[in-house]
Amino acid sequence: MPPTVEDRLRDVLEAITDIDELVQGATLERFTANRIPRLATERLLEMTNIHWRKMIDFGNLLRHAYHTTDVAIVSDIVHNELPALKTFVSGKLSSLK
Repeated sequence: MPPTVEDRLRDVLEAITDIDELVQGATLERFTANRIPRLATERLLEMTNIHWRKMIDFGNLLRHAYHTTDVAIVSDIVHNELPALKTFVSGKLSSLK
């Protein structure tokens, strides 16, 4: 059985929560230097599966040209894009109840 909209929203929210834990208190320099949390964050961003052109292009970069990933872009997404997405997904999940 394919995942429902609610399943997908919960997956996105879980990925955002995991990213929040991975980057909590990290400066860009520390985030850049810590390869494992950075790679996990990149994978979790990929799992959010948001259909914005910029995110699709970024997902392709993470999957196919990971050696050229700009850590500043990853950090920018984590700090400037995910909070709004988290609010949106949380609101949608609340409205499904």
